[in-house]
Amino acid sequence: MGEAPGRVRPAAARRRGALVLAGLAALVIAVALLSVGVGAIRIAPSRILDLLVRGGSDPALARDALVILNIRLPRTLLGFLVGAGLAVSGALMQGLFRNPLADPALVGVSAGAGLAAAVVIVLGDRLLQALGLPGPLPYAVLPAAAFLGGLAATLGLSLVATRAGRTSVATMLLAGIALGALTGAMTGLLVYASDDRQLRDLTFWSLGSLGGASWAKVAATAPAILPVLVAVPFLGRGLNALVLGEAEAFHLGIPVERLKRTAILLVAVAVGASVAAAGVIGFIGLVVPHALRLLIGPEHRRLLPASALLGGALLVLADVAARLVVAPAELPIGIVTALVGAPVFLWLLLAGTRGIDV
Repeated sequence: MGEAPGRVRPAAARRRGALVLAGLAALVIAVALLSVGVGAIRIAPSRILDLLVRGGSDPALARDALVILNIRLPRTLLGFLVGAGLAVSGALMQGLFRNPLADPALVGVSAGAGLAAAVVIVLGDRLLQALGLPGPLPYAVLPAAAFLGGLAATLGLSLVATRAGRTSVATMLLAGIALGALTGAMTGLLVYASDDRQLRDLTFWSLGSLGGASWAKVAATAPAILPVLVAVPFLGRGLNALVLGEAEAFHLGIPVERLKRTAILLVAVAVGASVAAAGVIGFIGLVVPHALRLLIGPEHRRLLPASALLGGALLVLADVAARLVVAPAELPIGIVTALVGAPVFLWLLLAGTRGIDV
């Protein structure tokens, strides 16, 4: 007697998901080697592995060790952390809103973080002068302000959308759109009031870049994003049930309100830390989970870790392209992700609409 179709499909889906995860892990390793090896000084993968195994004690490896350990490795790690955080946040938001076109920016994290960064860039030094303190403002204040701005925006939206202990996702969505318009207008006022140097800083911040990567920035970003990456797979069962509707998920034993609050907080932390580390980078949180949903299905226990791997790999790959396209200059990484992400997203959207298996 043959196996029932209902049992064959989940088993096949699990095998496909495992293969995709293994392939994505291999992709992360390949992209990391490419990122570390490509640049003004090209370093072969065998030499990179030799350096990581033997260290920088060999005089022949000393120059390469300096480039890899002090410049390229922290940049690659930061790119992976930011890409993984944005992609996982996108997967969480799409599961929470039950809409594969949802984006982390919907909850106002990017808007709040961008406004806070703009305030620091334009008004920070003026505030120090008004207080009679020596300037300029330390650079560490900028990512800290962006993180706190994103977190404050999300918590404010959560308070607006919560009534009698229940959070309305629809209200949060509409409030997020309104907040985005408001923060955009306020950022525009700051742009109008900025001088040439501040305008340049605002432009590069709004377009995103990994150019300032360092071990200190990795150490500041990892404690915010890594716990999110570890925690999100445990939300998979609840997000799977939420697809059926909030009432149905509640009757299945899912604490719906706690799930929504937890997901929103994790998105705020991950996106706020990402914007604080690398500026505003679009399309990673939108395209990656949407593409994986077409490839491996909507099962969040597979979708969330797959999103982390693919998002990290794609952002590192985009950073490699940003370094090479106009070398020795460097494109803002947000331009690369938009140029590639927008056409890919349109194709995925059309493929999903027509029922094409991508």
